[in-house]
Amino acid sequence: MSFELHAQLAQDTIVIGDLPLCRLLLMNDGQYPWCILVPRVEGVREAYELDREAQDQLTRESATVGKTLMALFDGHKLNVAALGNMVPQLHLHHIVRFPTDAAWPKPVWGVSPAQPYSEQDAQALKQKIHAALSPLIAITD
Repeated sequence: MSFELHAQLAQDTIVIGDLPLCRLLLMNDGQYPWCILVPRVEGVREAYELDREAQDQLTRESATVGKTLMALFDGHKLNVAALGNMVPQLHLHHIVRFPTDAAWPKPVWGVSPAQPYSEQDAQALKQKIHAALSPLIAITD
């Protein structure tokens, strides 16, 4: 089966690249450093639907992305969530939080409309995250 990113994720994010299991996306909202991991496995809605090896790989990739984002942005707290209420395709949000952010201490959803990055800022952030995760990540266009 081929992998296809859910249309809503494609609309709301910027592709950073591919880790061994997951596509890494940047949420197009400049209010928070926010990445999303999407396993490139068609038809999976829940982590338990992945085979054991893929579950372990997802855990490793999530930990690596979380640690990297916290180091890059000197975060106060990392929120990791797999909701899927609006987008059924399995995806894990990794959101770096600060006591000064727009939603603190509440969850980020529904607090304020997304503030998209400029093209220049999006590309710079994409390159910054990609460089920090090298050589684990392959850049995609």
